[in-house]
Amino acid sequence: MANEMPQEISRRTAILSGTAAIGSIAASGPALALNNSQAKALVERVVSDINGVISSGKSLRGMISDFERIFRRYADVNIIARSTLGADARGLSSAQMRAYTDAFRSYIARKYGKRFREFVGGRVEVKTVNQVKSWHEVSTTVYLKGEAPFEVRFLVSDRSGQNLFFDMLIEGISLRLTERTEIGAMLDRNLGNVDKLIRDLRMAG
Repeated sequence: MANEMPQEISRRTAILSGTAAIGSIAASGPALALNNSQAKALVERVVSDINGVISSGKSLRGMISDFERIFRRYADVNIIARSTLGADARGLSSAQMRAYTDAFRSYIARKYGKRFREFVGGRVEVKTVNQVKSWHEVSTTVYLKGEAPFEVRFLVSDRSGQNLFFDMLIEGISLRLTERTEIGAMLDRNLGNVDKLIRDLRMAG
């Protein structure tokens, strides 16, 4: 795949991605009264589920399936998927957008879920939470065997009507922007044909 991330960032992304991570925060629906405690509680549930997958001893296929479930449950998948397409999303039909979102979700689960075995014995801990403009930023620390701990920040919003995360920053690197670059390269290779992009996403990862 074009524009591959550096190996170290790719490995660290695997433990939390899909999580996809992501997009403009201007989702439709009224803003709710999300507070720091609620944002932190959401990320604590995400982290608990991720830690559970890491220590589950499941097969690779089982880990990928669990990872997709986490992404579906806690991430604002619609906003994430739309953001990775950028301006091209405006020209899609409702059916195309649904097909793209489904393909993107499975692509993320396969792409990063395959690397879960590298993180067996590691863990993620929730640290602090702060409100930033209209969203909340929850900081976590990731501990992996043989590596120095590093920070991952979840961006959480309720603008879609639910408390969900819409981006993650891994040592300052946005998953939203990383995946937008990846998807953009795939779309370019397909000469802007979204249906072909959807086909490639279903086979990629």
